[in-house]
Amino acid sequence: MFKQLLLSTLLTLGLGVMPSSEAQTTKPQAKAPTFNFEKRTVTLNNGQEMPIIGLGVLMLSDEQTEVSILAALKNGYRLIDTAHAYNNEVAVGRAIKKSGVPREEIFLTSKLWMDDFPNAATEIDHMLERLDTPYIDLLLLHHPAAHDKEAYKAMEQAVRDGKVKSIGLSNYYEKEFAEIMQIATITPAVVQNETHPYNQWISLKPYFDKYGTVIESWYPLGGRNRWGRGGKEDLFHDPVIVDIAKAYHKTPAQVILRWHLQSGYIAIPGSSNPAHIKENIDIFDFALSDKDMMEMRKLDKARRFSTF
Repeated sequence: MFKQLLLSTLLTLGLGVMPSSEAQTTKPQAKAPTFNFEKRTVTLNNGQEMPIIGLGVLMLSDEQTEVSILAALKNGYRLIDTAHAYNNEVAVGRAIKKSGVPREEIFLTSKLWMDDFPNAATEIDHMLERLDTPYIDLLLLHHPAAHDKEAYKAMEQAVRDGKVKSIGLSNYYEKEFAEIMQIATITPAVVQNETHPYNQWISLKPYFDKYGTVIESWYPLGGRNRWGRGGKEDLFHDPVIVDIAKAYHKTPAQVILRWHLQSGYIAIPGSSNPAHIKENIDIFDFALSDKDMMEMRKLDKARRFSTF
């Protein structure tokens, strides 16, 4: 499914409506967005508030997606992250309707797949139909590919048309980001990349901070063995993380997720286990000390667990 689609494509390649006047320009603002831990949100570079902890539904079946989203919304999550390539957008829309939580209280993210890029405007309309929603809070390009500039321009038009509130990128780094910025009239609000204590992007974050662009972490807990090298167990058994978790009477997962937020990274851990979903958001009753953060910073190995 998603893995096969991604690998084959890479091989082939080698809420409310935001008026257009509020769309941010491409000028660097030289200021990193500040996380509000009381509200559990960050204000993006276009003024929109985005939750800083959410649920990702990568690799979840339709049934798992519904169960997970209902559990997440029940436990206070308000950020849901999906994608066309996950093949579960219909289930996401259905779960949001079933939850009873007002749509405007939920921050919904999806991503255009590379095959969508040549006809992005049409595909955005199809996405709205699949999600059964009048607008998407954040829409990302899933991966650099041919026609991504045209797709980005289509996303900008979708903002002007009220179909999308914020736009951004996924799996883009300095070079690819700079290429998008050559044609952008709306600066990416978010860049979603593999981020965790073993892959901290210490040199990359200041680059995005210049534009007020927030890094959002996929694989925030290291990922699962079902796809890629699966680093969750490595992180959960790291002695530094284990010792910090014991000191706070928290789990390694909770310490890692708290580290993400205090480092200025939005985190979207995925799970189909309601108990783990509840655990992952129970991170607002403690804070890591400066010493703990320094020890966590030392864990950076520039090591990725994904296989692409």
